[in-house]
Amino acid sequence: MDYVIDFPGVTTLPVAESNKVFPVGRIYCVGRNYAEHAREMGHDPDREPPFFFMKPADAIVANGATIPYPRETKDLHHEIEMIVAIGQGGADIPAGKALDHVFGYGVGLDMTRRDLQTAAKKLGRPWEMGKAFDDSAPCTALKPASMIGHPAKGAIWLKVNGKIAQKGDLSEMIWNVPETISHLSTLITLRPGDIIMSGTPAGVGPVKAGDKLEGHVDGVGDLTITYAKQK
Repeated sequence: MDYVIDFPGVTTLPVAESNKVFPVGRIYCVGRNYAEHAREMGHDPDREPPFFFMKPADAIVANGATIPYPRETKDLHHEIEMIVAIGQGGADIPAGKALDHVFGYGVGLDMTRRDLQTAAKKLGRPWEMGKAFDDSAPCTALKPASMIGHPAKGAIWLKVNGKIAQKGDLSEMIWNVPETISHLSTLITLRPGDIIMSGTPAGVGPVKAGDKLEGHVDGVGDLTITYAKQK
């Protein structure tokens, strides 16, 4: 392919214990998918249908990176999540068949410019500039489901500068992974390469320049990201 402009190419994620990579197409994020997080954000955690927002594929940041503190925010927040990588597309996927569409899993952060998101909510505007900004989706390498199965329970946590900030269990999701895939596939046709960020447990909070974030999901992996100190 001979592009007419200088284009950085397809965003990819490494695959654990492999020299191959996973091409990332679209990133769908599930909002308020843990009851305690819904409560801390001022919402009723009743089991309403899940809702989704998106991030661009090139918002992905490699594990271990040091990244700049984002522009135009004074209230950057961390949200640790398990990510689900779709290997087989489809529409109207039954929940009982949904896991057949999963390639693998990773650990990710849904970084959020909370002040921009809050202002957009008050004005009834879209959230993109609070969610879909540069470097807003740090992710680990993917572990194939053929290697680790399909995690449905296990600890998920985040440390900021060595102190626990978020802690929960995958079993606490309001909508589990098969249900989430099934519902999303009624709204759009899932494609191979799609990523689903499955929601965050309670404890979201601020991140400052110079902070080190360490995230973990049992059986899936560990993520480390550092925000560069401001000069």
